[in-house]
Amino acid sequence: MTSTTATETTVRTPSLPDGHRWETAGDAWGRRAADWAAFYEHYAVSVLQVAFDRLGVGPDTRVLDVACGSGLAVQMAHAAGADAAGIDAAERLVAIARSRTPEADLRVGTMFDLPWADASFDAVTSINGIWGGCEAAVAEAHRVLRPGGRIAVSFWGRGHLDLRPCFKIFAANSPEAHQQGMRRTNDIARPGVAEEMLEGAGFAVLERGMRVSTVEWPDPDTAWRAISSAGPAQPALEAVGAEVLRPQVMAFLDTLVDEHGLYRFRNDQEFVVAEKPA
Repeated sequence: MTSTTATETTVRTPSLPDGHRWETAGDAWGRRAADWAAFYEHYAVSVLQVAFDRLGVGPDTRVLDVACGSGLAVQMAHAAGADAAGIDAAERLVAIARSRTPEADLRVGTMFDLPWADASFDAVTSINGIWGGCEAAVAEAHRVLRPGGRIAVSFWGRGHLDLRPCFKIFAANSPEAHQQGMRRTNDIARPGVAEEMLEGAGFAVLERGMRVSTVEWPDPDTAWRAISSAGPAQPALEAVGAEVLRPQVMAFLDTLVDEHGLYRFRNDQEFVVAEKPA
């Protein structure tokens, strides 16, 4: 989709990722929505704090969170006084987000066709929601931002990743088509890829940085429920079942237990901040 305002540069909308069906992604991420909301989503707090700082999120700011999940970013933006909105493909996750922040404008849909008018927002966030091959989503974020508005996108980096062994197990037990999709989405972590995506949509890149994502679980059952709630786990669970996957995943997660019995899950989370030229 392209902007129709006379003062803006027309940006060509890239084609969607091959074989993309947002409803399929929404079904995967929504299957264990309560576990995701309770045990995993708070991994994003550190990067959300820096994103809100860079975007100037506060009273009277209009903020959209793309791929909002169960609404952590929306909840934090509303608490900061912002007028918050969000969209996600997973209906069950959006239902939780609505119950958390009933004042927010929360919708089920695709980030490749945002149901808001041009220049509707001052800021856009997407916390591990926009990946490689999602240029069309970046173009849509550009469209709904006002001139001078900013975007912050985050993604897993290329440094320390406790999730890497877990996701490799999920990939190895998933259909080949899903493995190909994971490889494509992870391309965004390569140096310069996120910047190229943003600049291609008409943004001016301002900053690239990194925060350490830390999430802790008190026991093995909670750790398993958390990690297996992620969307990429669902094709493997459907293909081979938890009885095959859980022992493999827990063999690694058990190495992360500290002296207090906590499963401490740490991952490098990179982010890029960009601005829509005024």
